[in-house]
Amino acid sequence: MVIAEMRSGFAAIGDTQFLPGYCVLLPTKPVTSLEELNFKKSSEYLLDMSLIGEAILKVCSPRRVNYSIYGNTDAYLHAHVFPRYNWEPIERIPYPVWQYSAENWRNAKYHYSTEKHGELREKLSNMIYELMAEAY
Repeated sequence: MVIAEMRSGFAAIGDTQFLPGYCVLLPTKPVTSLEELNFKKSSEYLLDMSLIGEAILKVCSPRRVNYSIYGNTDAYLHAHVFPRYNWEPIERIPYPVWQYSAENWRNAKYHYSTEKHGELREKLSNMIYELMAEAY
């Protein structure tokens, strides 16, 4: 599911794609929080997170991108990068994606598969590498 090796870690396409283009950034070195990284490393991580968001904007054309780092349930650093779309139900738009019903997260029709999402994965990968070439 890795789509790009970045300066700070690995961009991966999300395991569920009910919001097409959802990605995760995993650090190269496992840490429990962003604050465990020194300033240079945390800056690189946040830059990489923004590059993933920019790639999602260019490839998927959402109305915006949401970024989140929690670590409350899975106590290791990882960043979620979610596209948000105009076609989402109006009642969902003002709320975080985590408030979508469990059906969206667990439904097999949204699970990542190469057959359904391989082309999207490849486009995101190519765009991330293109953006990294400009940014680094």
